[in-house]
Amino acid sequence: MKMKKKSVLSAIGLSAMLMLAACSSDKEETTDGAGESEGKSYDLKMSVTVNDSSTWFQAADKLAQDLKEQTDGRINIEVFPNEQLSNGDQGKGVELLTKGQTDLSLHSTIIYSILDDRFGVASAPFLFKDKDGVDKVFDGAGGEALAEILNEKNVELLGFGENGFRQITNSKKEIKSPADMKGLKIRIPGITMYTDLYRALGADPTTMAFSEVFTSLQQGTIDGQENPIDVIHSSKLNEVQDYLTTWNYSYDPLVLGINKKLFDSMSEEDQKLVKKLGKEAAEYQVEMAREKEEKQIAELKDAGMQFYAPTDEELAEFTEAVQPVYEKYEDIWGKDLLDKFQDQ
Repeated sequence: MKMKKKSVLSAIGLSAMLMLAACSSDKEETTDGAGESEGKSYDLKMSVTVNDSSTWFQAADKLAQDLKEQTDGRINIEVFPNEQLSNGDQGKGVELLTKGQTDLSLHSTIIYSILDDRFGVASAPFLFKDKDGVDKVFDGAGGEALAEILNEKNVELLGFGENGFRQITNSKKEIKSPADMKGLKIRIPGITMYTDLYRALGADPTTMAFSEVFTSLQQGTIDGQENPIDVIHSSKLNEVQDYLTTWNYSYDPLVLGINKKLFDSMSEEDQKLVKKLGKEAAEYQVEMAREKEEKQIAELKDAGMQFYAPTDEELAEFTEAVQPVYEKYEDIWGKDLLDKFQDQ
């Protein structure tokens, strides 16, 4: 009996040792798995739509330099301007980011709306009166809602940049009311919402590659176009356009984003650093863009371009004219999402 009891106790002891060993082994494996991304080196590619003299590129370069410095060269970002990674196709540029074929990018939400119509809410007509309203929404519920939609598309938001308010130019006359737009051939982005919007205002909207716009304006194929001040200035459209109306009709935000799968694979420490420096880079771009715009407006005026700022009453007339756009797109954007952008 004593021998049998001893054998049983020995068996129990052996089993306990094996269980402890197994638990210890599992713990080691879990710890090793969690630590795989600790101290990992990265060579990343970032796409920027515009050239290397732009505030977009400067912000991307700041992020690259800051990350390199604060990780002792462990995280490197190579920035590619002029949509080089997508052969000039902005829509393809966004698609490459969502698929992880590029790692980071700066793209307008207008381009993101090709993937999902809900992104178009950020550029809804006459949504924001000024940049104070913009900042309140993007720093609050509106920005949080877009971040969630970006996550659905496999993009982690690092910060919002700014392409600016889109203004309208033309070679015919001052635009003070929808009546002034009747029949004007205006080049617009190739997004359905903008087509609906300009038709509601009585214009004749047309789409074309931006590279063709200057020549088309010069030849009179089109009468006008719309873009933020930076694009109007850098493209020297004042040479073929006499009138500019600062009506702030549509805001154009930028998304500084990183592929979510890549971001999620990083250590918690690296995630916090990328988030922090990304936010700082986006804020830097906004600050530079706003300072630059003031100088550009002054230069365009000095070059002879005639600026017109509509009165509150005139803006109310434009706003009333585009209400059919809201009636059509409220269900597409979602009322809850639209409310978050209208709550200023």
